[in-house]
Amino acid sequence: MFDTCEGLLVGMVHLPTLPGAPGYEGSRTGLRDRAVADARALESGGMDALLVENFGDAPFYPDDVPDHTVAEMTAVVGAVRDAVSLPVGVNVLRNDARAALSVAAATGGAMVRVNVHAGARVTDQGVVEGRAHETMRLRDRLDCDVSVLADVAVKHSSPLGEENVESETRDVVERGHADAVVVSGRGTAEPTNADRLSRVARVAAELDVPVLAGSGVTPETVWEVLSVADGAIVGSALKEGGAPTNPVDEARVRALVTAARG
Repeated sequence: MFDTCEGLLVGMVHLPTLPGAPGYEGSRTGLRDRAVADARALESGGMDALLVENFGDAPFYPDDVPDHTVAEMTAVVGAVRDAVSLPVGVNVLRNDARAALSVAAATGGAMVRVNVHAGARVTDQGVVEGRAHETMRLRDRLDCDVSVLADVAVKHSSPLGEENVESETRDVVERGHADAVVVSGRGTAEPTNADRLSRVARVAAELDVPVLAGSGVTPETVWEVLSVADGAIVGSALKEGGAPTNPVDEARVRALVTAARG
């Protein structure tokens, strides 16, 4: 997945509330249709890959989601995989890497994003601890070609002690065996701090792994971001009105891709 990823643009498919989560008022057919429509708009607009996430399921489980969530995610990701030719990834919020990896393996997914892969962070779900030891062994048992994208100082969280992004980057790669790292802002759609991104990028380059900006990237900032990072994961900026819960706007996708490609 990351052999040649310079300038990689990953578009978010933010799923509405899934069955079993508070506020679910839709239908399974409607949910899958929405996910497929968003995926096709991202592909038509020129994105390089997609990441499917259960964004509407708040409040999130800290680590282990219920079986029905895994089943629903598998069905939706499978539908997206059938609808587009781009690589598709999975993120199961808040931090169920085993579920994400299982869904990706079952559907032919290319990658998973793990919010806390190593160490621990204080979040609105409490203290979330990394389970790299479980995730990477599960990948071996499943015998699947799925890349692990690990966040460094993930958004919507704080460190337990003094933050050191250089050390955390080394931990998730050298000790956690992550294939790439992600750096985001403080929250959804908030810009990635330029200094933090540069610091992580320097260490990632030493370790020969890609680094992706994980939030707040827009057509106005993507060129500058990609001058430091190897790629970007983009969600809110590609949606109607810039709201993450809205459908993907293909015109916004094209504007981002045009700005990124120069």
